[in-house]
Amino acid sequence: MADLTSRLADRLLSLEWMMATAESCTGGLIAAHCTDLPGSSRWFERGLVTYSNAAKTDLLGVPPDVIAAEGAVSEAVARAMALGAFYRTPARVSVAVTGIAGPDGGSAEKPVGTVWLAWCIDGQVHAERQNFGGDRQSVRQATVAWALEGLLLRLPQPHA
Repeated sequence: MADLTSRLADRLLSLEWMMATAESCTGGLIAAHCTDLPGSSRWFERGLVTYSNAAKTDLLGVPPDVIAAEGAVSEAVARAMALGAFYRTPARVSVAVTGIAGPDGGSAEKPVGTVWLAWCIDGQVHAERQNFGGDRQSVRQATVAWALEGLLLRLPQPHA
């Protein structure tokens, strides 16, 4: 994953952009992978761990009625988290994740391993649902990798 993070860092540096994270099920692991790289303060602005519903509302502005209607693990909440990180920080891009890492907490509709990810680039949000297998650690690590890869794929190429 260090190579992926390095490529993301290079792209953000070439664009002269900062990123922010809004994390629930990963509990700050995305931010940790980013800040493992020396010099990350030049492209990583901040990470917000919003594990509880109250934190999602307080720190990111996710409307409580959206959480109540859709559930914390939903496209609507992931999108709101990404937008909250974008609009409440100086970052040009954000990534948000909310999911069920297990081993319990799943349901027939949202089994363990269900994760919603959202990426916000200059105010435009893209979201997708993934279902990762394995134990809690595997789900969390897969989420980190998918979040970083998804951001890298969605960032514009730097101007020559």
